[in-house]
Amino acid sequence: MAPRPYTRLTTPLVRDHGSLRTATWDEALDRAASGFRRVIAEHGGDALGIFSCSKASNEMNFLAQKLARIGFGTHNIDSCNRT
Repeated sequence: MAPRPYTRLTTPLVRDHGSLRTATWDEALDRAASGFRRVIAEHGGDALGIFSCSKASNEMNFLAQKLARIGFGTHNIDSCNRT
């Protein structure tokens, strides 16, 4: 069986009542941010973590650890450098 071709998303999708619908970038980012804030408020920053890529640039991994430590208040970050 031939693999299915994938179509790249060009607009964000949000879930409303179990169904996905297109949304603006502002709405999608606001939903993501409010979800992060809700988890941190209910469970603390250690309920979140970031998985970065060892193949990413040093600058990108630096930004990921800053987001984890300052933005989320956690030290839960891994970059799979063991591979």
